[in-house]
Amino acid sequence: MRQTTHIGKRVNKLRKRKKLTLKNISEETGLSISFLSQLEHGKTSATLESLKKISESLDVNPSYFFSEEDDDSRSTITRNTVDTANLTENRFIYKNLSGDMKDPAFIPNLIILDPGANRGNNFSHKGQEFLFVLEGTLTIEVDNYVNVLYPYDCVFLDSSKPHYWFNKTDKPIKFLCISTND
Repeated sequence: MRQTTHIGKRVNKLRKRKKLTLKNISEETGLSISFLSQLEHGKTSATLESLKKISESLDVNPSYFFSEEDDDSRSTITRNTVDTANLTENRFIYKNLSGDMKDPAFIPNLIILDPGANRGNNFSHKGQEFLFVLEGTLTIEVDNYVNVLYPYDCVFLDSSKPHYWFNKTDKPIKFLCISTND
């Protein structure tokens, strides 16, 4: 299934389960009803920023939209986590590594940013994040303070503070983002 279609179906299913309308989500996120409808029907893709807004309004971690549905919770080994089929038009890969764990206490994600990816506005949401750079040079902005992280550098941040990450280099960046919603 195409990534854009999968994300849209997950948004639609969760929105309906919570008995919310497109208008409710639009008012809470500032995203247009038209955009949200097109996303749910797989006719457009979402940026990481818009997914963060949608996930906050639906009270889930953004990785929810990338995971497979499964009622059983079990320990799993995830091999070969990088799948270029997850590459979106926005030049990032956001891979949930929680496997088949139901309602995990934290969400581990592998994020790969292509050169120049994810330029945009800061955002904030509930919870905390731990970023650990595996490859490349990651520029982060937290509460209007900019810093650069290199391989094996990490940062632990309060997600309620405005924050964002960027790839200002000409090479891809790989990093782990471990987050909570609490």
